[in-house]
Amino acid sequence: LERNPQDAPWWSKLLNLDLRSSSRLLSRTGVSPLLSIGVGALPSVGSTPSVGSSPSIGTAPCVGTPPGVGSSLSVGTVGTVGAMATSRPVVSVYQFDNPSEKKCTLPMPVVLTCGLRPDLVRTVHRDMSKNKRQAYALMKKSGYDTAAESWGTGRAVARIPRVPGGGTHRAGQGAFGNMCRGGGMAHPTVTWRRWHRRLNVKEKRHAVVSALAASTLPPVVMARGHRIGEVAELPLVITDGIESTQKTKQAYEILRKLGCGDELDRVLRSRKIRPGQGKSRNRRYVKRLGPLLVYAEDNGIVRAFRNIPGVETASVDRLNLLRLAPGGKFGRFLIWTESAFKKLNAIYGTLKSGCPLKKNYRLPRAIMENADVARLINSDEVQSVLRPKLDPPKKAVTKKNPLSNPKVMAKLNPGFLKKRLLRKQAHEKGTPEYELVQKAKKARIEESKKYNKEHKKGPNTFYKKLMTAFEAAAAKKIETKDAEEEEEE
Repeated sequence: LERNPQDAPWWSKLLNLDLRSSSRLLSRTGVSPLLSIGVGALPSVGSTPSVGSSPSIGTAPCVGTPPGVGSSLSVGTVGTVGAMATSRPVVSVYQFDNPSEKKCTLPMPVVLTCGLRPDLVRTVHRDMSKNKRQAYALMKKSGYDTAAESWGTGRAVARIPRVPGGGTHRAGQGAFGNMCRGGGMAHPTVTWRRWHRRLNVKEKRHAVVSALAASTLPPVVMARGHRIGEVAELPLVITDGIESTQKTKQAYEILRKLGCGDELDRVLRSRKIRPGQGKSRNRRYVKRLGPLLVYAEDNGIVRAFRNIPGVETASVDRLNLLRLAPGGKFGRFLIWTESAFKKLNAIYGTLKSGCPLKKNYRLPRAIMENADVARLINSDEVQSVLRPKLDPPKKAVTKKNPLSNPKVMAKLNPGFLKKRLLRKQAHEKGTPEYELVQKAKKARIEESKKYNKEHKKGPNTFYKKLMTAFEAAAAKKIETKDAEEEEEE
């Protein structure tokens, strides 16, 4: 494509990518499909992060804004995307003994603008932490150091081996079995377990790069719990004079001046007794971790800072993921010396040059060159080449019996469900429908009593009327019979 730009695909024009002079926007945005942190642009380190804000095209994210992470990078007109600032161009260098004074500015190393891979950091940290374990196992004879034998059958006791002898409580007790007191362990531990894990070198380097990039983002650092409200900016770079610090008191004052006082106080407050058996194994207390000082040359800095709780030091030539991302969570608060910060480009290089001091390694590139996937998909260029949406095939509708299916009956008879509910509520005490039914029943009974009192007492009752009519008919019949007999005589 570089030799024949006219053969470039349509999406290269959409993204405004000049294939002959592309600056690899993705490598600077650091957008990764595995991470989407809604961080947005931040006005300063000490302010509250505005979650989900989307910097517009042509504006550079503020101090510590993740280059491209969480920001919605819109696709603009020709020449806009290529000129968009996706990371901070320079970083200020402060005097170590007078942080209010700036010495100079340094260009932002490319390694600090790479994408974030929390999954890779977590995996590499988990496997690396296993490589310092020591083998432990149960003693081979533990639980079996006795001459126990089974008593056999016929004595109404279990056939478990029993301790021989007499005169003590131990005699006759069960032994060897894992269910017995003092017995052997079921499935005992052994020393030939798979204690350590092999890791690919590139995976470890990618994880370190991702942890370094995350340390420049104030929201991620604050999410780890670090107190950086008084820190001037991230990444925090100070002059090389701090490498010659000899006294711990002087080192503590320097950290206070740099705005790390709240962080140091947080570490002191977090000291508590360790849960579990570790408290009796020479590691009784635990505490949170504070800042990590990265230096280029040790002229006393390690000895000066090693006794400050929570503060650790690391050489820029020997950065360890276990220190950059404690617990597998990146975003540790890093303090750089000027020489160490300059050396990052010498160690990791750029995306084009590769890493001079790391053989066969290049910085990871993010897969997407523009994070606004929704706008890409909905653009006219993409939609014009897509097939129209296919309607799903119509499925045969299964005929259902309305007598056994209330929903089907409700379609045929819209008031069916309402009537059934009313009938149900008419039998439940406390409902208005139940009260109406009882009221109607009471009125009906009263009306029946009134009618019976009026029409069913005295000679007006049905039985008496019937008997009166029967007696009249019988008397008439007798008279007729008597009359007939008289005529015959």
